Amino acid sequence: MQNYGQFCPLALASEIIGERWTPLILREVVLGARRFNHIHRGVPRISPALLSKRLSTLQAAGIVERQGEGGHGEYQLTEAGLELAPVIENLARWGKRWLPATLSENRADPDLIVWDMRRRMKLEKLPRERTVVEFLFIDQVAAKQRRWLVGNRLGMELCITDPGFDVDLVVKTDSRTITWVWFGDLPLLQAIGERKLLLQGAPHLCDAFPSWLQLSPTADITRKKTVPLL
Repeated sequence: MQNYGQFCPLALASEIIGERWTPLILREVVLGARRFNHIHRGVPRISPALLSKRLSTLQAAGIVERQGEGGHGEYQLTEAGLELAPVIENLARWGKRWLPATLSENRADPDLIVWDMRRRMKLEKLPRERTVVEFLFIDQVAAKQRRWLVGNRLGMELCITDPGFDVDLVVKTDSRTITWVWFGDLPLLQAIGERKLLLQGAPHLCDAFPSWLQLSPTADITRKKTVPLL
């Protein structure tokens, strides 16, 4: 980013955190992503080379630090990064409250939603034994139609290829519905009641599924500018 030519602290800060992709990279680290590939999963449209460059810039600015070497290195927030975290969180909350929900087909990416679900599961609500949840997105091309969350109370993992285990619960929906639900614009129970989201599996798992999810951190924010949920 070309500098602003000002000594104003806001200008100096914007030169670092205002670069394209940087706020989203910070979002991932704030939400707990530590490894390079995990950060990339949350910002999949950035090239690995550019992601590496942005992370290097954040390191040089003292906002993140990297511990370990090679592919095992992990990124974490420094003291300066921890102080910046509420700024990133509040910017997201401001965006939910004040910006219109223009959910185009291009912006409804179920991979990002399922990735967020993986880290927002209420693990204590899950069965003790391994549980496999298959997501079937009926509007996606074959390569992106199916995703799996596999795990138990110790943790969940996202699989983009068939993990090879028996499926315990199928969540059948479309990209727009899962996005509206995740960001709190469409209540999950309403989506189920209107059959926009279908649960297929053992009755006790279908009944329990809503209790497993913590929605997006901004789901509780009421939008000031609403649009019809098409």
